[in-house]
Amino acid sequence: MNLAAMDPSKYEAQLEAKSAKLQQAFGTFETPALEVYSSDKAHYRMRAEFRVWHDGEDLYYYMFDKALNQKVRCEQFLPASELINQMMPKLMQALKPNQVLRHKLFQVDFLSTLSGEILVSLLYHKQLDEQWQQQALALKATLSEEFNVNFIGRARKQKIVLDQDFVIESLQVNQQTLTYKQVENSFTQPNGNVSIKMLEWAIDCTKNSQGDLLELYCGNGNFSIALAQNFERVLATELAKPSVDSAQYNIAANHIDNLQIIRMSAEDFTDALAKKRSYRRLEGIDLDSYNCETIFVDPPRAGLDDNTLKMVQGYQRIMYISCNPDTLKANLEVLNETHKITRFALFDQFPYTDHMESGVLLERR
Repeated sequence: MNLAAMDPSKYEAQLEAKSAKLQQAFGTFETPALEVYSSDKAHYRMRAEFRVWHDGEDLYYYMFDKALNQKVRCEQFLPASELINQMMPKLMQALKPNQVLRHKLFQVDFLSTLSGEILVSLLYHKQLDEQWQQQALALKATLSEEFNVNFIGRARKQKIVLDQDFVIESLQVNQQTLTYKQVENSFTQPNGNVSIKMLEWAIDCTKNSQGDLLELYCGNGNFSIALAQNFERVLATELAKPSVDSAQYNIAANHIDNLQIIRMSAEDFTDALAKKRSYRRLEGIDLDSYNCETIFVDPPRAGLDDNTLKMVQGYQRIMYISCNPDTLKANLEVLNETHKITRFALFDQFPYTDHMESGVLLERR
């Protein structure tokens, strides 16, 4: 983390440079004008992790600054949500005099929401006992007077949950409230307001769609739930069990009746579609009954594997969200043979960094 680069007065210039870099990287393709979706200049991250330093009676959060090559004390943290910044000093003030809760504490993780919930994970180099749990419950009771907060204690092969290990986020997307269960240590979009812009972009890209939608790497149903309104049916896949469980919760919470989530990897699902193998998890699901003209993919940094890439080319429209421009560019070298890029977007999920989250919509030539 380069803390010195986090200067809100320079945000527009940094975003402009990032936009130019992305357009230059994709200059070999015929792309429409780049749509740029900015972030808040401060307090944009819903998650933050801090190491904890013990210095005699003192106790404080710190992060490692790569530019300075040293640890930096953090009383506050500009990228973190206002809720996290409000919680940070109150939590540390309560931890410092408490020998049970501070002993061998080495990290604190925060997960917050735009809708006012916060989850705090305390990580230890010791096993947690009943005394720790009693003190943690007392801490929760004290901080609950001011915050909608829950706590988790973690140690080697140990996890103690005080009430729940998740938060419930509510996002206002096109004047519609969407509810999402977000579990500790499971993937969620880190920048809440940019996440809303991504959902609205995806909804706009798929308006007036025909038929059904197939989605790979659906996570907790973040996009699936928002896009269900634009399709007759949605079939989505995700491998991580906690994310699938959250997706099922989110389907019910948002009263979605046309979305089916399957717990499978994209690679296995590709084989199932090609009828190379049969899978027990697909029993009772008639894949041939789906009329999917649109496919949505949001793969990990490695991008799409060769078989999935070939399968994706079979659809009229491809919407691709990417966290890695390099693998997106490599995948587009193949997809560009059969499809043309009709929408191109930059979502600034991570201000003051080189990270670029991008989106493309491709339509068959």
